[in-house]
Amino acid sequence: MSNQSPEQSPSIILDGGNSIRPQKRIFIGLLIATCCFLAILLGVLWYVPYVGLTNIHPDLPLILGIFFGLVSLIAVGGVLFLILTILLGRDLFFSKRLRGIVVKIIFPLMVLVGKIFGVSKVKVQRSFIEINNNLVLAQHLHTTPDKLLLLMPHCLQYHECPVRITGNVVNCKRCGKCHIKGLVEISEKYHVGLAVATGGTLARRIVIEKRPKVIIAVACERDLTSGIQDSYPLPVYGITNKRPHGPCYDTQVDLDKVEEAVKVFLNVQPEAQPETQPVAAPASEARWQNQTH
Repeated sequence: MSNQSPEQSPSIILDGGNSIRPQKRIFIGLLIATCCFLAILLGVLWYVPYVGLTNIHPDLPLILGIFFGLVSLIAVGGVLFLILTILLGRDLFFSKRLRGIVVKIIFPLMVLVGKIFGVSKVKVQRSFIEINNNLVLAQHLHTTPDKLLLLMPHCLQYHECPVRITGNVVNCKRCGKCHIKGLVEISEKYHVGLAVATGGTLARRIVIEKRPKVIIAVACERDLTSGIQDSYPLPVYGITNKRPHGPCYDTQVDLDKVEEAVKVFLNVQPEAQPETQPVAAPASEARWQNQTH
């Protein structure tokens, strides 16, 4: 486990701070494209019945146009607030509600818009996970160890391990062949809950039983996005796993990122580095210096 000095900033879980990383660029680009798509759709919905509406009442097209215009302004305003929250990393009054809109409405639309522009679903999912993490961090959530849960996938366990850890992770023998050992050590170091799930159904049951206030989840892009959506409004900070042997087989996780996320949500302050004391000169050298003066 690597130690990070206080001078290193920003936190490694931000992985570049508030700079516009590729995932953020994809998300913001698709977000703007989705907004434009909705504006065009609203315009078409207003224009198509234009002729018919005048026959009902001459002012009806104007009223409908004002209504669609207000909806468009609200959508554009929400997009601007969301982009500012992403770029600034601050809670701009509505980050919690904006996260709900992103989870429930914008993400499904972005998958559709991504298909139109040739952006793969995996890239959209990665962007969604990172933006969700930014919105969770923007809320500056702090909790106690008993209300923080580390939720891990079963594929992190070594495939030939005979020990069953889905019921109780403390059964881990800590042989070091997989990252479960490091996760158990993080759990014990900070006294936070750790659970391993074999699928979405078990994961939901664990969340219901543990009743955490914040979840740090590790999984592939597909499972993380579905988990974030299923758990809303419960804040979930997602960390994608590493798959050197392919999906769902001896996967790995960046333990430094997991520990750094734990410290952020527990509000653990970095340890101050001890000040270096000047080394006293030997007595013989001190006498020689006095003689020369």
